[in-house]
Amino acid sequence: MIRAFRGNTPKIDPKAFVHDSAEVIGRVRIGPGASVWPFTVLRGDVDGIAVGADTNVQDMAVVHTREGRPAILGRRITVGHGAVIHGAVIGDDCLIGMGAVVMEARIGRGSVIGAGAVVPQGMVVPPGSLVLGIPAKVVKKLHPSSIKEIRASAADYVSLSAETKRTSRVVFQP
Repeated sequence: MIRAFRGNTPKIDPKAFVHDSAEVIGRVRIGPGASVWPFTVLRGDVDGIAVGADTNVQDMAVVHTREGRPAILGRRITVGHGAVIHGAVIGDDCLIGMGAVVMEARIGRGSVIGAGAVVPQGMVVPPGSLVLGIPAKVVKKLHPSSIKEIRASAADYVSLSAETKRTSRVVFQP
């Protein structure tokens, strides 16, 4: 469902994909090739949300903000199933693992936040970092080739979303 709130209507690029069951509310901008999957919530009611080109926000993820803390997701990001991003800035070419929580932090380009990690408010993750744990800590610098894998994941979702947009149909069974 796409909802205007306080006079702000989400802006969704025609080349983006937003699943019917997703909630996209208020000050949200979704770039070309981006995808928002089933039961995901992008709640731009308090401040803005930007989802960059070719970024995918997978099933049941939640992106929210607070006043003065927009959520900015760069290009070619994979946000795993059930992740929560709150007022954070995520650089290009990142992977946010399933069930991870990122609270008003800055994630540098090419970083991986492991599944289930909790990135605390105010944390600044250097580019190319692997971040794990509760609370999250940088555990190592990633090899530069990891960006290729992150980009491949994002590219797979661009293809999948284009196919879904073209071929997916609601089917009612008696």
